[in-house]
Amino acid sequence: MDSPTHAFDPRASVPAAFDRRAWPDGGLFDHWTAPDGWSLRRYRLGSGTRGQMLLLGGRGDVIEKYLEVMAHWAALGWAVTTFDWRGQGGSGRLTDNPLTGHIEDFGQWIADFGALAVDWRGQGDGPHVMLGHSMGGHLLLRALAEGVAAPDAAILVAPMLGLHTGALPDAIGYGLARIMCRLGQDKRMAWTQQEGSERLDRLRQKRLTHSPERYADELWWREYNRGIALGPPSWRWVEQAFESTRSLAASPALARLALPLLILAADADQLVSTPAIRRIATRLSTAQMHVYGPEAAHEILRECDAVRLDALSRIDSFLDRSAP
Repeated sequence: MDSPTHAFDPRASVPAAFDRRAWPDGGLFDHWTAPDGWSLRRYRLGSGTRGQMLLLGGRGDVIEKYLEVMAHWAALGWAVTTFDWRGQGGSGRLTDNPLTGHIEDFGQWIADFGALAVDWRGQGDGPHVMLGHSMGGHLLLRALAEGVAAPDAAILVAPMLGLHTGALPDAIGYGLARIMCRLGQDKRMAWTQQEGSERLDRLRQKRLTHSPERYADELWWREYNRGIALGPPSWRWVEQAFESTRSLAASPALARLALPLLILAADADQLVSTPAIRRIATRLSTAQMHVYGPEAAHEILRECDAVRLDALSRIDSFLDRSAP
């Protein structure tokens, strides 16, 4: 199931001088309106001569975190579109506390994604491919299983197909989240996070990436635009994460998916369950999979260059084969 290693093509790389704290030239910012009137912040970059790519970020992610990889694919001719999910980034909030990551039902995100994808498909010709990271990877695979999305190929990067709960059994974590929701704490943060704590920032960085520079970029963007900052998830989000991942894992539709799939994961991931990713990958008949060792944390596309460039090479080679 492991995909072959491919030499990185330097012609496709973003120059070392790329400024990750500035918007690339030629990008287009706008707001897409969901069927119920909710406004989602959206960004597009690239000519589209190679095709159309839709990039789905994870929980708490913002468009700004992906400018570097978007510039990479734009340099190859892809028109890359990404957006902030409802309730995070620049797409509004769903609780009175702007730092709480909340959603009542993951189905709302699936509905937003499905409607936005219809609009996206009409933006250009050529292959249409989708890439989802973490929670975005979960929502992408769920949308594929439910027939909501039909790209020519898809890439899942550290997809949230199960939660990394450490020594705590899933059943206990799920049960606790359900109890807290029934006690009326559904919109409260599931845990607290001290803003500006250097010790906690170092711990968080190690869980996300071995690149202190790229992690520092995220903190810079949060300070530059405090309106995009988000903290821990709500208890309802936690409950929904358990419910949605359990439901997807039990779905017989996974075995029927026929589109080309590439999965990248990391054994050292401390946010999502790599064993769960492996289990589901075995049921996806068309999936290729590569799992990194201790050299990679959760944010594979924002890792140190040795990992990041290898991941980009694998993705580009996969797309050359699967969506020429």
